[in-house]
Amino acid sequence: ADEAETAALRDGLARLERRRERIGPVNPLAEAECAELGERAAFLREQRRDLERSLEELRGLIRELTERIDLEFSETFAAVQEQFSHMVGVLFPGGRGRLLLVAGDEEGAGPGVAVEVKPAKKLGKKLQLLSGGERALVAIAFLMALVLARPCPFYILDEIEAALDDVNISRFVSLLRDYRDRTQFVLITHQKRTMEAADVLYGVTMGSDGASQVVSARMTEEEIDREEREAGAGGGDKAAEDTTDDGAR
Repeated sequence: ADEAETAALRDGLARLERRRERIGPVNPLAEAECAELGERAAFLREQRRDLERSLEELRGLIRELTERIDLEFSETFAAVQEQFSHMVGVLFPGGRGRLLLVAGDEEGAGPGVAVEVKPAKKLGKKLQLLSGGERALVAIAFLMALVLARPCPFYILDEIEAALDDVNISRFVSLLRDYRDRTQFVLITHQKRTMEAADVLYGVTMGSDGASQVVSARMTEEEIDREEREAGAGGGDKAAEDTTDDGAR
């Protein structure tokens, strides 16, 4: 019986030794490393929770900003749309115009804005069917609609009326006179009729030494009133000096 027990113990010991060999060498620092990794895992879990909370706050902020932007855009678009229809009627007597929201060209893009203008006695509504002067009038109508809906301190207009004839320039000048109390218009122009409506004229000319010189002239209140009376009575053009580059405000 003793020999049988001894043999059984030897077999058990041999199995344990083989298992220990399969395990490989034992790391005496395993417990400390495990504790360190546990702390690191806890720190990373806390960081992840912070990031998730921050992400949720950002999503809420994005939703809030999107709602506010949509509301502001809707209010501004409605105001510009109303003023644009009015301005088209002023610049195109008997004509009609409107702004429309259309689907974006790209997937996921926001809505776009389409412009439809129908001058009197014309069938077309698309801008491609209008002449250069008519398209310039549409641009002026849109700009003046923005002036009335969301005015800015000043506007810089570069040759905006270059494609207009005398009749339409007179309408454009009348608009400038009507709304110059609300904002300032800085114009770069070569049109004499537009210069006549300016309070201050600036021009660039060549001096006797061949260098460019800036000249300016301020219109007095009496001259401005006289010009407005003459414009209202259909007065003729005034002579103006030729300059290389002219600007008017």
